[in-house]
Amino acid sequence: MSTLERLFHSPAGQAVARRAGLAAPTELRRGRTWPGGEIALAELGPSRLGADTLGLVGRPWREPVVDATDGDDPPAYESPLGALVVDATDLRSIPDLERLRAVLRPAARALEPSGRVVVLARPTEAVDGWEARAVAQALDGLNRSVGKELRHGATATLLYVDPAADPPDLRSTLGFLLQGRSAFVDGQSWRVGPTLVPRVDERAAAGGRPLKGRLVVVTGAARGIGAAIARVLARDGADIVAVDVPAAGQALSAVANEVRGTALQLDITSPQAGARIAAHVAERHGGASLFGIVHNAGITRDKLLVNTDAQRWRAVLDVNLAAEIAINEVLLDPGMAGGLAEGGRIVGIASTSGIAGNRGQANYAASKAGVVGLVRAMAPELAGRGITVNAVAPGFIETEMTAKIPFVQREVFRRSNSLGQGGDPIDVAETIGYFLDPASGGVTGQVVRVCGQNLVGA
Repeated sequence: MSTLERLFHSPAGQAVARRAGLAAPTELRRGRTWPGGEIALAELGPSRLGADTLGLVGRPWREPVVDATDGDDPPAYESPLGALVVDATDLRSIPDLERLRAVLRPAARALEPSGRVVVLARPTEAVDGWEARAVAQALDGLNRSVGKELRHGATATLLYVDPAADPPDLRSTLGFLLQGRSAFVDGQSWRVGPTLVPRVDERAAAGGRPLKGRLVVVTGAARGIGAAIARVLARDGADIVAVDVPAAGQALSAVANEVRGTALQLDITSPQAGARIAAHVAERHGGASLFGIVHNAGITRDKLLVNTDAQRWRAVLDVNLAAEIAINEVLLDPGMAGGLAEGGRIVGIASTSGIAGNRGQANYAASKAGVVGLVRAMAPELAGRGITVNAVAPGFIETEMTAKIPFVQREVFRRSNSLGQGGDPIDVAETIGYFLDPASGGVTGQVVRVCGQNLVGA
């Protein structure tokens, strides 16, 4: 439960909310929890991608009875509906979109709190003809609008599935979206392709510990989002190397001890940062290679551009972007002991500020937009080594840093998204856990916004 949720659900908070005319935010379903209601599948063509993937996910589901010819769309789902998965991979024409409307409309009212709508489609470049490509893009606008119309913590997601991908490639993504791990991911679309490396044994994943025995570095791990990342990855079985600056040494040690990992006090802007991480891994972890690195460390030095001097500018770009590039270059050296293994994972932290821009954050927005560019540049180059590169772009997340924002401004930020509340650090951590999952090897070059679908920069 987020800070805002705890405030509103307290007696004092409810009294204040009533006086201010503010609705209490829905308590979101989080963690490895499945929908309570039924999962329905709508197949809008001969494709069996949705059905076969749901079979791998291991949750019961049924095909809905929908009369797409009835203009009044009689209810086709029993309430409460836990999730609706729509296989729209065969849609190619504008009239086909009516079939999608017909299955979505009755679902909107039938969804339980924190319900899910997931639409599977083909990427625009994978279909032929102007109309087919226009329809593929039209699905993105439809998905974003549905996400903004759903209520009570329900979310909508569009997955563009490469024709070369098959159900095992899609399993981890669909599982993530149906579970509470995707609580603050709404109105988003991204691409799933074929797995870059041979698939791993699924038994560990079935037990909820897909990272068992895998070593992951988390920078900025002493507090806030970084600490949440370390805890979630440890829960999923990872061995953690927690990294942060020497000034945060005590908090860093506490997190490392909690997750039974090791701590490394390090200024990531140091020219030796990458080498020191590799040496720590080689010396403290028995010569193992890294499976993943999460570049969470970041700073802000907010000022209007007209008041931003060279020092403020350089500090933010150095920590948030330049250090990430330099560390990656070292850890990606195949001959580096303690470096990143073939088939490994790199995850960066972007921001909605980097996507939409933000007043007074020109330096921060530039650095975070740079992370997006870095992901898109590195992913195709590293695909041959089976290494995936992705990023999350958090929106308003309840942390010590955001708690310092003036109350009125903070409340506006909290409510300027489709879910009407701020996110929790665990929401960012869960999405990173999805990217790191060995079964997510077909997801690379993607940036997923963990923002509740911000109404600005969507």
